[in-house]
Amino acid sequence: MADALADAAWKASTYSNDTGGSCVEVADVTRTHSCIGIRDSKNPAGPALLFTPDAFTGFITGMNEGRFNRS
Repeated sequence: MADALADAAWKASTYSNDTGGSCVEVADVTRTHSCIGIRDSKNPAGPALLFTPDAFTGFITGMNEGRFNRS
């Protein structure tokens, strides 16, 4: 999968930092794969998760609404 997404424009999360914490990257690959890609920036050659745009939007909406808080 990493080779198939090699040309994707990955964008790091604003929560990522240079000391190895919370390193998540997202790429809009809807033109080539009809999906949104998510990967660990510390392992760019490793696996990526692919979500349909609707599923990704639902996840982000749920995050913003606090549906996934662990409290």
